[in-house]
Amino acid sequence: MNAPTAAVLVIGNEILSGRTRDVNTTTAARLLTAHGIALREARVVPDGQAAIVEAVNALRARYTYLFTSGGIGPTHDDITAAAVAKALGAPLTEHPEAVALMAAHYGDPAKLTPARRKMALVPRGARLIGNALTGAPGFALGNVFVMAGVPAIMEAMLAAALSEIPPGPEVFTATVDTTQPESAIAAALEAVQIGHAGVNIGSYPHFDAHRRRSMGVQVVIRGRDASAVEAARAAVEQAITQSTV
Repeated sequence: MNAPTAAVLVIGNEILSGRTRDVNTTTAARLLTAHGIALREARVVPDGQAAIVEAVNALRARYTYLFTSGGIGPTHDDITAAAVAKALGAPLTEHPEAVALMAAHYGDPAKLTPARRKMALVPRGARLIGNALTGAPGFALGNVFVMAGVPAIMEAMLAAALSEIPPGPEVFTATVDTTQPESAIAAALEAVQIGHAGVNIGSYPHFDAHRRRSMGVQVVIRGRDASAVEAARAAVEQAITQSTV
């Protein structure tokens, strides 16, 4: 079974200006990995139609799935729905189920102001992604899944979207800890990686910020074959043991 792949497209001037920290990419990576989908690319673009259209068309063609976050709220700079509709060549229309969901959330149809009704506009043919927190849904069309930028809402929407996507093959992980610095084990890890091409081996140093010195390295082995991961783990342990500073 070929592993499905994905890209994440984060949309928003506030991310690029540094005003808002991007936590949605990390959330997406965690949930996608747990679902057996390999996140291969993450991109951030501003709130501009041309940039969004270009990124959507490039990424949806390259990967099995594209997940976007940001820009589907009620304000003038929330242009993601219109940009995605343009990218997919579908007219933007008001979705009656989205209107009903928001009316139920607010408890009074009169509270559906024009700004709020804007959040019911989706490309024609899109299916909705539920949002239990505020009622305003995301949407999906083809392999593109469009979600809110607020982290809690985005996480809930992504979980809802993934519940309808077949999971990919499981990813197995093993970790080896060492107090040796990366420079002491670099050559050994490279040799193990060459001999175990079916897994991915990464090294991640951690530091004592106060004492300004290395506290060691975590070597993480990932792969979709449990026996291959275990074999690489054993080889990493042996290689580290035989390495000298």
